[in-house]
Amino acid sequence: MISKLTGILPVAPTPFHADGSVDVDGMRRVLDCMIDQGVDAICILANYSEQFVLSDEERALLTRVCLEHVAGRKPVIVTISHFSTTIVVERAKAAAAMGASMVMMMPPYHGTGLRAGDDGIFEHYEAVSETARIPIMVQDAPLSGVTLSVPLLVRMARNIEQVSYFKLECPFAADKLAALIDAGGDHIVGPFDGEEAVTLLADLDAGAIGTMTSGTFPEQIRPIVTHYLAGDKDKALEQWTRCLPLINHENRQCGLRACKTVFMEGGVIGNDYVRHPQQPMSRRTRERLLQLARDLDVLALRWGK
Repeated sequence: MISKLTGILPVAPTPFHADGSVDVDGMRRVLDCMIDQGVDAICILANYSEQFVLSDEERALLTRVCLEHVAGRKPVIVTISHFSTTIVVERAKAAAAMGASMVMMMPPYHGTGLRAGDDGIFEHYEAVSETARIPIMVQDAPLSGVTLSVPLLVRMARNIEQVSYFKLECPFAADKLAALIDAGGDHIVGPFDGEEAVTLLADLDAGAIGTMTSGTFPEQIRPIVTHYLAGDKDKALEQWTRCLPLINHENRQCGLRACKTVFMEGGVIGNDYVRHPQQPMSRRTRERLLQLARDLDVLALRWGK
């Protein structure tokens, strides 16, 4: 078991060399940088880790490298999403065996037309819970195209032993978080915000206890959560307002590329390559990103220098 997670649990980017191969040494540097950023846990192999362009062999390698290198310094959350229940169970078993503290998974989907019904979704998560025996974070994201209703989420929290953490990235997340917490009570251990903290204040107002952003600047976002949970909402609002220009630019203009570009600029990794069919950022978008990051004195910009 792990202690209750709160605060900021960012997604680690997956670094690649200029030829597109996985940069294993760069991955270790990413993890060290994130630990120095003061994160409360690290999530690997998520969508912002480009999990959708990694082979099964690369996933296995990165899981092992990350868990061995972090070596208990911070909890590690391993994303295991897949349409196949058999595959998520095997991924969960492997992650647990290597020392993962938690797994995160989206509901089963494949494209826009191949999805499971409520019972299939329930059984998908139940199979992982019964096999891996470590906490599960349910990722409720528009990318899946699956509607996870509050009654279904509450049913899962009440009846599946390891389901108690929820990352909500859906539209109107604050209202859904509030409804989930109200209906689920003590079974909702970890209600979390997503989307790079764009809706963080509203989600904290609704009862969220933390956020899962990218790894770009968690040392600046974490105080929003800690001030709020300590009862100082004015300081939380002040810090969120200070971070908003960069939060917005990352979320709306850059996506997962932002963290890699900032990390490369700061010497954390050697290249901000993203695998095709993704495309590099325009120079205009990149320059604005780095200006906003410098204005906030983002740690990653000076970590490797």
